[in-house]
Amino acid sequence: MNTQKSGITVTILGSGTCVPSLERSSCSILLQIDGANLLFDSGPGTMRRLLEADTTIFDLNYIFYSHFHPDHTAELVPLIFATKYPDHDRRKTPLTIVAGRGFEDFFAGLKSVYGQWIEPAAGMLITMELANNSPDSHRFKDFMVESAPVEHNVESIAYRITSAGGYSVVYSGDTDYSENLIGLAKKADLLICESALPDDKGVKGHLTPSLAGEIATRAGIGKLVLTHFYPECDRVDIEQECRKTYSGALMLAEDLLRLEVGL
Repeated sequence: MNTQKSGITVTILGSGTCVPSLERSSCSILLQIDGANLLFDSGPGTMRRLLEADTTIFDLNYIFYSHFHPDHTAELVPLIFATKYPDHDRRKTPLTIVAGRGFEDFFAGLKSVYGQWIEPAAGMLITMELANNSPDSHRFKDFMVESAPVEHNVESIAYRITSAGGYSVVYSGDTDYSENLIGLAKKADLLICESALPDDKGVKGHLTPSLAGEIATRAGIGKLVLTHFYPECDRVDIEQECRKTYSGALMLAEDLLRLEVGL
């Protein structure tokens, strides 16, 4: 890795859920680090939002999946299928997909349905599985990835991305209250954390604003961005609920919200 003070550009592509919405696409986040494009989850609407963010599917170098629910993975199939369009620019460098244990079986199931239509050209797809029962880490060319299991599905993991310059962004994926997430997010510059439902409508496997705020406070992060909002969140003051437990820098995600960390 180089030693320049490289930062991270973050674009929230989808701030919503499985519920169809004209304002919020399903879960997806784009991180850009030293020319590398990292996509986190690819729920419905991701490819359109990528274009609106001046990025094409051929610009992507990595896709990281937090878990395998449709609102986080549904556009993997059309994304790969679109790379086979004969009159379009074909992928010239490999796409690396990173996920928790079980991804190989998940992708094999997709191929059993779609066959050759999601078989990229030879050497153009690399897959990696990270541990989903303990912390894990991997050093790529321009950044470090750390992961930790969280409380949602058996394969669910949260990610911490650290640039060559030492700036860090944490993406929770879907989770309930998680000590692992607190540990992973310690002193991070930015925590992008799910806050699916208001405090009085919380369900198992998801966070509420005050729970997300408690995680952020305990982790001592620089800035908190709440995301993954079900429609119920648009009918209450999410920021006020989060302020019960968190007093730091706070933003509520919107589709195409752009943030710069260390730039």
